[in-house]
Amino acid sequence: MLLFFLFLMYNEIVRRRIMLSVKNLSLKYSKEFSALNNISFDIEDGESVALIGQDESGKTSLLRVLAKVEEPTSGAVYINDRNLKKINYRTDLSAGYIPATPAFFENKTVYENLKYVLSERKIPPVEMEAMINQKVIDFNLEKIKDQKVGSLSVEEKYILSFIRLSFRELDLLMIDNIFDYLSEFYIDMIVDLVKGLKSKKTTLIVATTSEDIADLFAKRKIYFSEGQIVNN
Repeated sequence: MLLFFLFLMYNEIVRRRIMLSVKNLSLKYSKEFSALNNISFDIEDGESVALIGQDESGKTSLLRVLAKVEEPTSGAVYINDRNLKKINYRTDLSAGYIPATPAFFENKTVYENLKYVLSERKIPPVEMEAMINQKVIDFNLEKIKDQKVGSLSVEEKYILSFIRLSFRELDLLMIDNIFDYLSEFYIDMIVDLVKGLKSKKTTLIVATTSEDIADLFAKRKIYFSEGQIVNN
């Protein structure tokens, strides 16, 4: 009886360690093209995982599903045992997503874009100003804080995307393949920013075409090819 009880406790501990579970997930953009084809895997709470594959291998499509940008054709995703469809990233889970094409209000300044993020979270104005001013100091944004985001380079927009996420603790951080055309200087900056964003509880998923980039962020690697997992 005692052994059975210990067995149940062990299974419960193991089950709780799974943060994200992908079950038989498929995504079809047309009858002829499947971006994802019946993939399944689990990621533990606080784990760092790299998705590796060439362009159009499925890794970006998977991140878009996880970020709730795309609706899967079939299968399901569970986060902390809850179906992703029922999770609100604003209220239920703190998630950050860095897409390959950064999304900002291009005609607004860096300062205004950061202010918008905090206003969406209903931060009081005085506290909001203090938080933004601190980020300006922490990340040396004095020279560009009044510059319109549309005038920034894509590298600067990536950096700003990470800074924008630094206002909150993250349960889940997803980074698309933004590395292929970045210099070593910007890659080093991003590595430092990710280290600052990732706490012990943060689950990190990074998509890349490069083994070397994967090694910077994760010990575990999941390989993709033609919408399928070929090695997990």
